[in-house]
Amino acid sequence: MNRTGYIYFVLISGAVTAGCRKPYDPPPTSATNRYLVVEGVINAGADSTFIKLSRTVKIAAKVVASPETGAALSVEGDQNVSYPLTEISKGNYASPGLNLDNAHKYRLRIRTADNKQYLSDYVEVLNSPPIDSVNYDLNGALTVPGLNVYVNTHDQTNKVAYYRWDYQETWVIHSYYASYFKSNGDTVLGRNVITDNITNCWQSDTSSTIVLGSSAKLSSNVISEQPIISIASTSEKLGSKYSILVRQYALTEDAYNFYVNIKKNTEQLGSIFDALPSVINGNIHSVANPSEPVIGYVSIGSTSSKRIFIANQKLPAWKADTSFYTGCHLAFDWPTNPCCFYNFGGTNQVNYYINYNTNGNKDPLIPIDAIGVPGHPPVGYTASTRECVDCTVRGTNKPPAFWQ
Repeated sequence: MNRTGYIYFVLISGAVTAGCRKPYDPPPTSATNRYLVVEGVINAGADSTFIKLSRTVKIAAKVVASPETGAALSVEGDQNVSYPLTEISKGNYASPGLNLDNAHKYRLRIRTADNKQYLSDYVEVLNSPPIDSVNYDLNGALTVPGLNVYVNTHDQTNKVAYYRWDYQETWVIHSYYASYFKSNGDTVLGRNVITDNITNCWQSDTSSTIVLGSSAKLSSNVISEQPIISIASTSEKLGSKYSILVRQYALTEDAYNFYVNIKKNTEQLGSIFDALPSVINGNIHSVANPSEPVIGYVSIGSTSSKRIFIANQKLPAWKADTSFYTGCHLAFDWPTNPCCFYNFGGTNQVNYYINYNTNGNKDPLIPIDAIGVPGHPPVGYTASTRECVDCTVRGTNKPPAFWQ
């Protein structure tokens, strides 16, 4: 068979195979099991401990989160000590620094509002070594231009060979227009751009992937250039100033394997070459029914962290995506009514769209700048919608305490 005939045969075979496929719709399940999910690490040092409790929900359910509220949580030591946690918000429980004795083992006790009890296994305190450095490079393994963040660490005591990292990002965002005026509902007034800033804001996000690393099979107990996150050059995060706080957790081998399975089941499914779903065995169990599935693994130890800042001036001349502001226009150039937002004859018609008390506007425009001759009262004001002028729509105008 010549090459052309072979290609033709393959194409015909593929078409026949595709034509024989039948869609498979799995039968709906009526299972109502809502398994307990436990997230968090018991901090053995001076930092606070945070534990999140929730219940699993069906994929087709309209509710995407089901916090477990009204539970009683406590950390118990094998020397008969107990430290309670307090519910600080729905499903979130916390305790100030526990300063645990590293010579003892500890576990988590959970009593739900319906009086069901769950216990984790006793585990030893495993403290994270310090992070040596957090650094970044450009492009790296990215297929498009961008920035890659890495972490470096080592454990000179050789007690830790398994690690997990998470992070919190914070970056500066800007409104499309800078506003120098505001309305009190009846009158347009000058804006104090320092105390009433709506032009520059800060936005934050937390990690949504599981980042793991191990030195168990290496000749030295060193983690070098562990990838943490990749950011595309067009991301708004890199448009002005960006900061990332990387947190490091020490894991036992069992805990590491638990997170490996979680990662496979949540991040690496979707093609025939990905890992198959596997059973996720944690270290938390129902007291009354040991066979009841409970999702979570309780680790105990102090964490280490390191923060870096990256200024846009240190990066190439990348252009951030500003698609959020598509459609922003000044009022005097508004496409739907370009003629009537101000009047140079003295009647400030734009106030109708700005001053919300007198005209009952539920979604008023925000004044930006004065129109007129310097030294004379303005004859009107440019204005735009809140989404284009007020950055607090997407962030906070209060700088974080750590910001530099």
